[in-house]
Amino acid sequence: MSTLHLKQSKIALGGGCHWCTEAVFQSLRGVEKVEQGYVTSVGNATTFSEAVVVHFNPQKISLAVLIEIHLYTHKSTVAHSMREKYRSAVYTFSEAQKEASEIILQKLQDNFSEKLVTQVLSFKSFKGSREAITNYYQKNPHKPFCERFIEPKLELLRKEFSDFTNKITP
Repeated sequence: MSTLHLKQSKIALGGGCHWCTEAVFQSLRGVEKVEQGYVTSVGNATTFSEAVVVHFNPQKISLAVLIEIHLYTHKSTVAHSMREKYRSAVYTFSEAQKEASEIILQKLQDNFSEKLVTQVLSFKSFKGSREAITNYYQKNPHKPFCERFIEPKLELLRKEFSDFTNKITP
């Protein structure tokens, strides 16, 4: 096992449009790579749902911070009609990561007046997005979608999580 592998972990996160989620996590220090696409789990979550796989260095950014940012950058308390396509979830890669994520969500619930709908689910499979839509914000920062939906999330990062952000420029 390589030393690099020992310093890196991964978590999959879903909640809203994967273009938005990708841009948010690409903006964070300690995030090594973000894979945009679709994730499945088990049980009632076997359909593909938009998500990202975030590869990160836990010595630079913790799982707790990643989950907190995730909750604040999508509608984590809204059980809207598109939840199958945009499942609000933390997809875990091990039992230990699942337990840690559940504890983190329980603690963060106190920060929200509404009940979180975000689920902790086991990661089953991933299907990457087509190349034309990966790195969407980086390729198209001035497109109306980016300005309307992604930029407000990045502004929230600049204001509330600036200790964890790289320089974010539209």
